[in-house]
Amino acid sequence: MTTPTRILAIADSDSYIKWGAALLDRAPAEWEKTLVVVASPVMPSADQLSAALTGSESDDSRPAILDLSALAVRIGRLQPDVVLVSVRGPLVKVVVRAVVGAATRRPVIVTGLPGISVPATRMAIAHRAQADLFVLHSRRETREFAELAERMGIDQRFALATLPFLPRRTPGRRADGDVIFAAQAKVPWEKADRLALLSWLAESARRHPYRRVIVKVRAALGEAQTHAETHDYPSLMAQLKPPVPGNLVVAGGAMSDHLAGAAGLVTVSSTAAIEAVALEVPVLVMADFGVNAELINAVFEGSGLLGTCADLVDGRFKRADPAWLDDNYFHGTAEDDWVHHTIELLALREAGELPLKSLKRGTAGGVVRRAWDRKRALGRFDRSLVGVIALVIGTPVRILLLAVRKVNRDRKRAVRL
Repeated sequence: MTTPTRILAIADSDSYIKWGAALLDRAPAEWEKTLVVVASPVMPSADQLSAALTGSESDDSRPAILDLSALAVRIGRLQPDVVLVSVRGPLVKVVVRAVVGAATRRPVIVTGLPGISVPATRMAIAHRAQADLFVLHSRRETREFAELAERMGIDQRFALATLPFLPRRTPGRRADGDVIFAAQAKVPWEKADRLALLSWLAESARRHPYRRVIVKVRAALGEAQTHAETHDYPSLMAQLKPPVPGNLVVAGGAMSDHLAGAAGLVTVSSTAAIEAVALEVPVLVMADFGVNAELINAVFEGSGLLGTCADLVDGRFKRADPAWLDDNYFHGTAEDDWVHHTIELLALREAGELPLKSLKRGTAGGVVRRAWDRKRALGRFDRSLVGVIALVIGTPVRILLLAVRKVNRDRKRAVRL
């Protein structure tokens, strides 16, 4: 009797848990699947975990939350054939070290990003350079990441997977349904911009009193999320003049639940826009603050979804351009090849032809550097003495290095000008 392939997904924050659990569901049905959460400063609350797992197979049995040492024990006991590393960039190499150290035979290491990943970034590739397979979600993403990795001199295999948490493309709109604003921690960043967004949402709510306008947040006060948030929307709402109308409300929960029957979705750059398109819910991507890499909305150029505050206030939402959809996230599941690539890598592993790739950067310092990486990624959940020592030594060194790099960048910029 053939032993089934064992795949272990390791996740940390709410967005990575949502992605990791959903991608795990897309693995072959005969594989043995396990999801665990590594304890870190961004691990979700019980409510956030419920929202992240809504609709996934993992929703029936909650994943174990393990510190790094307990994770190593679990790996040693399970001996997975494939490990899906679904964690933030700085934690990837820490988890890979734990996997390699605990596994009798190194598993195939698969990783990826949980949402919109345009433009491709050097940091995303560098953090995940030791992975055997890097999963992305559109033709454009795989093309741009492959080109950047080649320029960086990093040998990386990329694979395509439809965003695993997308619903089936069935009509979901109700003309009198809610308008959902997908709030994000990082964009827009400035307080004034976030207040402006709220004021436009409030005015839209006043103009359309028959429906709710929901500020859909990822975290309640005191809860962590993938990216830190400086100016949260619930607190900012109390500062608006005049006061917000009663049909402008804040809510958490699963995005899929909010989109069911929604009249439209508003965002600056959230992956929720792709979820809405899949449900045929019209979308408005706000371009008032710009369209660029910093706002993570450059991918929407040419989509037909960009609009302004005037569209938001008047309740005008957009439909995506079919040609844009084909290159961005709606390529058709028949083109998904991440499982095929994983099976090829498993065959290489069986043949002893899958060596662990070395990191090209971030290795100087030996044991102290590894302790620094661990402490920085895990914070208070790394209780080792060497981690504390590395943090004390490494923090001023890092500040100095960042300052030197900034000076060098400024000099190069001045030369170009």
